[in-house]
Amino acid sequence: QVQLVESGGGLVEAGGSLRLSCVVSGRTMSRYAMGWFRQAPGKDREFVAAISVIGGSAYADSVKGRFTISRANAKNTVYLQMNNLKPEDTAVYYCAADLSLGLHEGWDEYDFRGQGTQVTVSS
Repeated sequence: QVQLVESGGGLVEAGGSLRLSCVVSGRTMSRYAMGWFRQAPGKDREFVAAISVIGGSAYADSVKGRFTISRANAKNTVYLQMNNLKPEDTAVYYCAADLSLGLHEGWDEYDFRGQGTQVTVSS
């Protein structure tokens, strides 16, 4: 059984940074494309970033230039470095794993998902 556990969320002031981590257990992460999603209160879950098996990446327009997704296959961990955070980045952030080869932006296209970590950005 594949499990994903996110960490690194918290409270930060606008303009600050956080790095989220997602540890994958149960299977080697190197075979999965990985993605980050977020859901703010009262809003739909939205795509944030994804990284393919070979390291290609994709980002939502709202986070381009501020967020960076990376992966450390030896540690079975995917990261989301978030810089210049804004109050509108406040949300629960989820990681997800996808066995297919492409980069997907749809939540339902991923095979496994974590429980989320809260990020709160104060103004």
